[in-house]
Amino acid sequence: MFKPLSIFLGWRYVRSRHGNGFSAFISASSTLGIALGVTVLIIVLSAMNGFERELSQKLLSIVPHVELVSVNEPIRNWRQSIKKVQHEQAVLAAAPVIKMTGMLQHGLQLKAVEVRGVDAELEMQVSSIDDYIIAGKWLGLRVTDHNSNSIIIGSGVAKKLSVQLGDKIQLLLPPPQAGNDINQAFSSPITRQVEVVAIFKFGGTIDETLAYIPLALASDVMGYASNETQSIRLKVADVFAAPKIARQVAYNFDHYVYINNWTRSQGHLFNDIQLVRMVMFIVMVLVIAVASFNIVSTLIMAVNEKQGDIAILKTMGASSQTIMLAFIFQGLVNGVVGSLLGALCGVYFALNLTDIMSGLEQLLGVTFLSGDVYFINYLPSVLHASDVYATVITALIMSLLATVYPAWRATKIEPAQVLGQL
Repeated sequence: MFKPLSIFLGWRYVRSRHGNGFSAFISASSTLGIALGVTVLIIVLSAMNGFERELSQKLLSIVPHVELVSVNEPIRNWRQSIKKVQHEQAVLAAAPVIKMTGMLQHGLQLKAVEVRGVDAELEMQVSSIDDYIIAGKWLGLRVTDHNSNSIIIGSGVAKKLSVQLGDKIQLLLPPPQAGNDINQAFSSPITRQVEVVAIFKFGGTIDETLAYIPLALASDVMGYASNETQSIRLKVADVFAAPKIARQVAYNFDHYVYINNWTRSQGHLFNDIQLVRMVMFIVMVLVIAVASFNIVSTLIMAVNEKQGDIAILKTMGASSQTIMLAFIFQGLVNGVVGSLLGALCGVYFALNLTDIMSGLEQLLGVTFLSGDVYFINYLPSVLHASDVYATVITALIMSLLATVYPAWRATKIEPAQVLGQL
């Protein structure tokens, strides 16, 4: 015999419940409902974790974490400024950059792009763009005696202009300080003939809008000296602490600058992920709650069926606490079984979600995530043990709450009334 008595009684009622078809059906539906809710919640949380990982490791590998942009005058002696900035503990690397908006022309084709003037070697320390080069070499951007006007473009730009590696195209840029001088505002754009030395393919809209040119060429267009730059880009250790790090670095910086960080340009993606996580968590918790409250129906039917047993137990001296705990234990069996079953299924599917979705894409012949639209073309998944624990504990708490009222009702049965009707 199990001890204490409440566990023994609860376990006997669980075993005897299988003989009643309708009670068994209600009990099984509540268990399966809890398991399904726990499974789906773990899968959704793992998918959101995967998107966060891809956001921090892939998208933010080429998007500037922090940028210190000069307000009026260009940043002078940028090499010394970079050395000073890198002394900050949270800063991993720094590089100069000059940003401009221009147009590329090849034949009759025109394409508007964001042009970044960068130092090829230093840019590799703050960006992983070299990993996405599909034609040519990133270091082809270095200025040499043979070629000082080179450019690296995205695959979308190359497709739009119908250009290949080694082709020459026209780069059209607005004259510097055009916004402050009414005479220059309507002047003709600055044109440079540049050679395509590499093409990158990252995914999403970046391939359609981004181009790189040497820092020296950008400085020449902007009228900067060789030791001047428009802004300094930083790579930080913790991307989610970028706003705080940016303020700290700018406070110690000896130049008047605007402070930009990735949360302003790409922060909507992170906010969208958090919003979907919160909404799905609420929805799935409600699903678990609905399944858990099926336990109420099961236990109320069990209490009605066991009124005689309860009356006899009370006449034999069983306390209300013993009877209440017996029915709580009976109801918790559904919650425990459903939570454990859901956790096992959720962990399995979360660990294999990417492969499962790839198999479905091949089977159905459809693409759920297009690399031309999003920055990834697969469904990522990262399983955190804390998500599993939180989901299981939430399901168990709801299951426990669902057992309280029916178990309390069992303690209110009067033995005299029940035994008098037998």
